[in-house]
Amino acid sequence: MMRRRTTLLTSCTALALALGATACGGGPVSAGGGDKSLSGQTVTVAGVWSGAEQKNFQKVLDAFTAKTGARTQFVSTGDNVSTVVGSKIEGGNAPDVVMVPQVGVLQQFANKGWLKPLSPTAQQTIDADYAPVWRKYGSVDGTLYGLYFKAAHKSTVWYSPGALAQAGVKPPTTYDEMLKAGHTVSDSGLAAFSVAGEDGWTLTDWFENIYLSQAGPQKYDALAVHKLKWTDPSVVKGLTTLGKLFKDKQLIAGGQKEALNTDFPGSVEKVFGPKPEAGMVYEGDFVAGVAHDQFGKTIGKDANFFPFPAVDGGTAPVVSGGDAAVVLKDGKNATAGMKLLEYLATPEAAAVWAKAGGFLSPNKKLDFSAYGDDVTRATAKSLVDAGDSVRFDMSDQAPAAFGGTKGAGEWKLLQDFLRDPSDPKGTADRLEAAAAKAYRN
Repeated sequence: MMRRRTTLLTSCTALALALGATACGGGPVSAGGGDKSLSGQTVTVAGVWSGAEQKNFQKVLDAFTAKTGARTQFVSTGDNVSTVVGSKIEGGNAPDVVMVPQVGVLQQFANKGWLKPLSPTAQQTIDADYAPVWRKYGSVDGTLYGLYFKAAHKSTVWYSPGALAQAGVKPPTTYDEMLKAGHTVSDSGLAAFSVAGEDGWTLTDWFENIYLSQAGPQKYDALAVHKLKWTDPSVVKGLTTLGKLFKDKQLIAGGQKEALNTDFPGSVEKVFGPKPEAGMVYEGDFVAGVAHDQFGKTIGKDANFFPFPAVDGGTAPVVSGGDAAVVLKDGKNATAGMKLLEYLATPEAAAVWAKAGGFLSPNKKLDFSAYGDDVTRATAKSLVDAGDSVRFDMSDQAPAAFGGTKGAGEWKLLQDFLRDPSDPKGTADRLEAAAAKAYRN
């Protein structure tokens, strides 16, 4: 499954996957500061990143090497991080640090007893420099295991400035205004929205933004852990609101059928590619990377965003995702791994990737000037300013059988709803049946 992963494999990563996730390493880097206290040690880091993301993270690892003398090796797991890491632990070849892309996976690792609690140094940095919500999402049963190094802002609607200007519309501030603006764009000759219905995770993101704004954070939190049933009237209302968009053939490029055959990169292409079919595409800040890297768009000029608008008088939502660094107990150099994690907690480490691009940090101490363009600065500021109102992607908090499996659970049921949005209540019933089975409660 391609969950928020849009970069192409580098030759190193392609080789790594062919060899069963063999490590691709960065050697020692000259230069630099630090006490070189870790010289002679190697820290192995596993994560889902490939392509540009892996290359940019390697710059961070190289900066750690320059500071401490430790070598690093990066193991690309692909999206199935849980299975790869589990097999390496069983084989006596556990990495020292894992970059975990989902809250549910972090909880799974902690519950299996695989993780070391964060050091007092790392905990103090997180308490001082991060909103408390990030500590919450990195903790299991009150123990802090995970540091959120890289975040995603998943409440951004990306648009072609030219398309909106041609239609004479300005970025909307409410959901109803957004649908109205969409009709105006449609009347000017382009469909309003490109929807990536082939990738079910994008549909969960649509629902989550609507639900967080409309139902509020308390119900969002309860639904995320299945303390609230999916048959709750608030869920039916959220689906009904989403259905207004899904059933409107004027608003979706190619209608529901084409949307179901459009993957995430394809949805970005329909707005920012050589033959535009729509004026807007909803997804996270990573849309900018695809628009720039694959279609040569200048962010801020040829591609821009507005915040996902407020629904029914609620607060505009800020839904996030992120990758948390955790230290495995069974790693051969777990002590050095913890030193890496302490480094990753600093604004110094975040600034390395921020300069390279395609990155947001939840670290409040990172100066926004570290980011390379005004649009990324605005996105990062929005994420940091949201503080404790940020909510982690709901499907990423769910058991994978419900919230993270292609052709099953929430992904499939929302695809079915896109295909036929006429029965929100029936969809809620089916979502509850699937959730009850996955959560076992």
